[in-house]
Amino acid sequence: MEPKANRHLETEPVGTLMRKYAVPCIISLLVAALYNIVDQIFIANADYLGSYGNAANTVVFPLTVVALAVAVMIGDGACAFVSILLGRGKKEDAGTTIGNAIVLSLAGGFVVTIVYLLFADQILSLFGGTVNEETFRQSRQYFFWITLGIPFYMFGQAMNPIIRSDGSPKFAMVSTLAGALFNVIFDPILIYGLRWGMMGAAVATILGQIITAVLAIRYLVHMKAVRLSGRSFRLRGALIRKFIPLGLTSLLSQLSLVAAMAAINNMIRKYGAMDEVFSQAAFAQIPMAVVGIVMKFFQIVISVAVGMAAGCIPVAGYNIGAGRRDRAKSLFLLLLKFEALLGLIALAVVELFPKQLITLFGASNESSYYTAFAIKSFRLYLCMMPLATVNKGTFIYLQAIGKALASTMISMIREVVFGVGFAICLPLFFGLDGVLYSMPVSDLLTFVIAAFVIRGTLRELSTPITRESEVPSCSSPEI
Repeated sequence: MEPKANRHLETEPVGTLMRKYAVPCIISLLVAALYNIVDQIFIANADYLGSYGNAANTVVFPLTVVALAVAVMIGDGACAFVSILLGRGKKEDAGTTIGNAIVLSLAGGFVVTIVYLLFADQILSLFGGTVNEETFRQSRQYFFWITLGIPFYMFGQAMNPIIRSDGSPKFAMVSTLAGALFNVIFDPILIYGLRWGMMGAAVATILGQIITAVLAIRYLVHMKAVRLSGRSFRLRGALIRKFIPLGLTSLLSQLSLVAAMAAINNMIRKYGAMDEVFSQAAFAQIPMAVVGIVMKFFQIVISVAVGMAAGCIPVAGYNIGAGRRDRAKSLFLLLLKFEALLGLIALAVVELFPKQLITLFGASNESSYYTAFAIKSFRLYLCMMPLATVNKGTFIYLQAIGKALASTMISMIREVVFGVGFAICLPLFFGLDGVLYSMPVSDLLTFVIAAFVIRGTLRELSTPITRESEVPSCSSPEI
């Protein structure tokens, strides 16, 4: 047995560890979410883009989430498995896991890019880009350039959790912040100064993603707890089959979110065309632009929720690997409390200050219909935020302690069965407002299911581990 690395994960107070790992992770994920949101703010306030640019951004956003889904499946799965391996003192196996994750993230980035370039028009149509001619034109331009940066984006996002698993959450945060800073600097230059429009927003984003990817490469050469060698990059099927399932929840939660957004975008296009106001050509893009903005605020809050939970992955995984279920239970309880608090704060903001929120996205340049629909959307769509944050934290923590199946099943029920199902069914009865009801109804019903799983998990974590076989094994002959 090799000497353990990162042993402080087993000895320091869980509250201290959660703060140490979760805060940088929250900042990293917030910054990653802000890439698209910053683009949308600058786009919305450019008088030659306005709500058409906002709508185009909304159409393309789910497609960046698809790339993110593949990246986080690889990165989060490797992070959880590496943490468990380090908890068991198996540093060589941890290095092989990281090397395989690097190869998979690079290959995945190129595959997604090729698919996007070959089927751009069909994909944009599927996500509601044909709401009107100008929205489709701007969507095509933005999508083409964003697609060129996909390999850098996926590599940087996949490496971020792996860097955290090596005990460097602050570096993971700094690398993402550096990329975001470049994006913020170049967005106004390219959009307002050079008037490159949607292309300018995309190019600024790509520059930031390249910076993050370069910094990740620099870190991988000088890792702390793990050392990479040429052998680390030889793909091992048996090993991949062990860490990919631990990231499956991350993949499916993101992909199912994309499915929900596709359903929502198409229902907005369909039922907006039946609305007395939004059936008019001059206002047709407003519902899609507004719901996209509301979802961006939701993305900010969920990034914090995911950051808190993802920051716990190395701590939880290490302690499960070391047989310390008592510490894993204490960490889970602490996480649930903070997730609920986050949701309550977010709920207060959207219910009390919706007009101020929408003003950030160029409402002063739009009609009164835009503002009125935006206020209603914020208050209805996000009215179950406390349950949404607790649900998301639960999904990820279950993944962190090796309960990939339970995590995946609940996540799929939330995003596909409820998220897509209600987005399609409720508008049949409530028209355009039915789209807004789909989110809170989904979160409420999911929480009912999650509550039973939380109770069972806490009971299980109260029972000490008595056999090594109860934790994930990596004894395959291939590694």
